[in-house]
Amino acid sequence: MELSITVVLIIITAICSYFGINNAAFMDRCMFIPYKIKRQNQWDRFLTSGFIHKDYIHLLFNMFTFYFFGAVVEQLLIYRFGLITGGSIYVIFYLLGIIISDIPTYLKNKDNSYYRALGASGGTAATVFASIIILPLSDICLFGIVCLPGFALGILFLIYSAVQARKGSDGINHDAHFYGAVFGIAVILIIFPQSGANFIQEIISYHPF
Repeated sequence: MELSITVVLIIITAICSYFGINNAAFMDRCMFIPYKIKRQNQWDRFLTSGFIHKDYIHLLFNMFTFYFFGAVVEQLLIYRFGLITGGSIYVIFYLLGIIISDIPTYLKNKDNSYYRALGASGGTAATVFASIIILPLSDICLFGIVCLPGFALGILFLIYSAVQARKGSDGINHDAHFYGAVFGIAVILIIFPQSGANFIQEIISYHPF
């Protein structure tokens, strides 16, 4: 495995998640708890919560996804801006994806003392959807069985996340998924405005059969 920026972020996340899974106090301090953020000014939770995971399955799923899609965004930014500047933009992009995707959740649950969330879903969703804008026709396979072009699966995912966020009954922070995705799309369109036109052109010319 090449030691790219994406891999370094995965290693850091895996180490933090390992400590969290095996140390309840560490997990509790890093977790995203809007109630404590508001009352104890623990704003670092916006970021630390993105580096811990509930269990190894949760960690594996998020990091496996991040590895493949993050690599696309990382390579594009480095190609466009160079190793130092492009790499820095990529890291900032990922971290902001984690932070910004949790803002709606914070506003919704800042007075809810029971609400807790964790995981890199916001940053991962940002990289996935940035990658979809860049390569909309690349197939994404679910569990190696059902494969759809990225743009189609992305649309379904956004609809699913919006619907589930309204229900709010399954214990998953779907708001982070949705707003992370929106953040990723917005940033890639700002950095590479031409990618929007390319995306539309590829969708128009797409023939599934």
